[in-house]
Amino acid sequence: MKISIVTGSHRKDSQSGKVGKYLEKRLLELDLCEKTYLLDLGNHEIPFWDEGVWQGEEKWQTIWKPIEAELTDSDAFIVISPEWAGMVPAKLKNFFLLTSTSVVGHKPALIVTVSASTGGSYPVAELRTSSYKNNHICYIPEHIIVRNVAEVLNETENPDNKSDSYIRGRIDFALSLLKQYALALKPVRESGMDFNKYPYGM
Repeated sequence: MKISIVTGSHRKDSQSGKVGKYLEKRLLELDLCEKTYLLDLGNHEIPFWDEGVWQGEEKWQTIWKPIEAELTDSDAFIVISPEWAGMVPAKLKNFFLLTSTSVVGHKPALIVTVSASTGGSYPVAELRTSSYKNNHICYIPEHIIVRNVAEVLNETENPDNKSDSYIRGRIDFALSLLKQYALALKPVRESGMDFNKYPYGM
């Protein structure tokens, strides 16, 4: 099994990136998958969507196709979004414009949001509302909100505080659940259904 992690912050050294690395580490420590792929949008200059992606223009072949191949090879996803002014960052929204059903469709995804304070709920609602329609990614009911992110999930042998202990335990639960959804949805994709008959959601 392969699980891909997408971190949506525009910053190169972001707290979202820290969370992504922690989740990747836990996936492997808990033996929940054999392979991972970490895509940090702050470290990749992916162009904003234009019609050239449909024509296979060179910039898309060079930049997006290798990423698309990694995602297509994945069985499940973790989508990490910081909360910027109550919204999902533009690069993460752009990511969902570029993905298609053949890449992420009918595969489970765990939403993880990040807040510097006590926010983080608005990106959960936004992703569930507007990022799945045409690519058919399947968000699982569970999600994670990492609040006061600078104070938790840091490199330490022991959690720094009660909130840190709680979020680490909640993450392990959610990651284990994501694996079960990945196993459960694989037969759906292999069922022989013609998913191209209605490629776009209503």
